[in-house]
Amino acid sequence: MLKQLLASVALAACATTAMAEVKVGLITTLSGGGAGLGIDTRDGFMLALEQAGRDDVEVVIEDDQQKPDVAVQLADRLIQSEKVDVLTGIVWSNLAMAVVPAATAQGLFYLSTNAAPAQLAGAGCNPNYFSVSYQNDNLHEAAGAYATKAGFANSFILAPNYPAGKDSLNGFKRFYEGELAGEIYTDLGQTDYAAEIAQIRASGADSVFFFLPGGMGISFLKQYADSGVDLPLIGPAFSFDQNILQAVGDAALGVKNTSSWSKDLDNAANAAFVTAYSEKYGRLPSLYSAQGYDTANLLLSAMDKAEVSDDEAFRAALMEADFDSVRGKFSFNASQHPVQDLYVREVVREGDILTNQIVDTAITDRGHAYEAECKM
Repeated sequence: MLKQLLASVALAACATTAMAEVKVGLITTLSGGGAGLGIDTRDGFMLALEQAGRDDVEVVIEDDQQKPDVAVQLADRLIQSEKVDVLTGIVWSNLAMAVVPAATAQGLFYLSTNAAPAQLAGAGCNPNYFSVSYQNDNLHEAAGAYATKAGFANSFILAPNYPAGKDSLNGFKRFYEGELAGEIYTDLGQTDYAAEIAQIRASGADSVFFFLPGGMGISFLKQYADSGVDLPLIGPAFSFDQNILQAVGDAALGVKNTSSWSKDLDNAANAAFVTAYSEKYGRLPSLYSAQGYDTANLLLSAMDKAEVSDDEAFRAALMEADFDSVRGKFSFNASQHPVQDLYVREVVREGDILTNQIVDTAITDRGHAYEAECKM
């Protein structure tokens, strides 16, 4: 009974279910190796609602356990039994692909806090699907642009074999102008990278780009540091977020990574968010936290202008993106994905904490590569 109560948390900013005007189903990963990503997503989202002090939102939170079948079952229950108006929260793209098309086909709005696969940006775009995070390729495109600018000419690239992994390598190659010393896909959830590191060592590469989120990134970074291979590493923020950095330790120092957000972005909304999040949760926010926070504030901004039951008006209100994003400037393109700047960060030590600081801007005002395929 206690487990069920913890799995389904209803929040109405001190309101009751009866008072709620919009019911949100937040499905995210709260257990297993990817739990830190989902916890940060949840905590960012809920912080924004708490700060708003609203009495017209109810959130039902569920743990997808990083399993597509579980995510589908949860989404079905939230739609059919809980009668939610909006779904959000999924971290992993394979889970998003299992849930989002069916949810939007049933008239639900889906606001993505993270996963944004190419299939949902191009031909599979939908009027009820908004990505508040990015399109999956974006941070990897920024890494490719940085690798080119840094003069790397023979990069070795690797990622897990699932939709976001394929998007990541496609994105890197789109903006990388050098040659490839190697390109491999690893197993999703893999923890032993001895074979891959051996291939890197023998490849003649001058640099390594990798996308390995959550526990996968922790395992790879530790093993890479122990291997003695000293080629420069480049990765997206997913492999260098706050939880991962503390687990990896000094092996991550100095590594460049790319992001659409950083705690040192100079705008008032971001400064207030970092302070409030750190005070409430006793840790620095991550990219996942920031995206969850922005998603909740986008939702609230749309609710101020339209009823969620009026699909056309609510969609138009979401498109306006009339909220103060922690990323600074923020807008949606025609396929309802962000147009935003992408940054290069470096892992540094601030006191006892490893964190990131911005050292360059990789790409400005980036939308995505699949826009022409979206026929909405």
